[in-house]
Amino acid sequence: MKNVHVIAHPLVRQNLTRLRDGQTSSQEFRRILGEVAALMVYEATRAFATRPVRVKTPLETTRGHELKREVLLVPVLRAGLGMLDPILRLVPHARVGFIGLKREEKTLQAVAYHKSLPPDLRAMEIILMDPMLATGGSAVSAMDLLAMRGARRVRMVNLLAAPEGIRHVHKHYPGLPIFTAAVDRKLNSRGFIVPGLGDAGDRLFGV
Repeated sequence: MKNVHVIAHPLVRQNLTRLRDGQTSSQEFRRILGEVAALMVYEATRAFATRPVRVKTPLETTRGHELKREVLLVPVLRAGLGMLDPILRLVPHARVGFIGLKREEKTLQAVAYHKSLPPDLRAMEIILMDPMLATGGSAVSAMDLLAMRGARRVRMVNLLAAPEGIRHVHKHYPGLPIFTAAVDRKLNSRGFIVPGLGDAGDRLFGV
């Protein structure tokens, strides 16, 4: 699929298998999800632009690099919180925004209940984080909120994606790069990814 990057690193595959296991405890699920998120963000940030800088080592002055643009991490509440801290440790200078969305069980439509974002996103590199890309409704709603603030450079990082969700997102935002550990078979009648791993938020927080 165009603009879909499946990260097939052996450690990602192994940890994804453990996340799928229904016997994995919430504590272990949180730890493993963080490890996978950290591995995935290396790929998601690979194309970030840099600019040259001069740096003085203990021996001499040499050339180095720094990120050209400010980075904004945007977890989709609540499950996206499980990905935030590991990624923030890798990009400690990043700013953090939040988007809160809930899915209506009958219509499966995403409804926003919270947003906390900088007013102008035009010059930022943005990583939108949500473990599951299922119907794509939440992702499109989140992208709509980012687009209203002028976002131009967004990458979405998902642990799992369904083909239906990918198609829905790319129908609205065809140029959006999606980074995922796996594209699963389909959605079931309740809008859950199968084989999937259940409700990521419930498994993260034990409720």
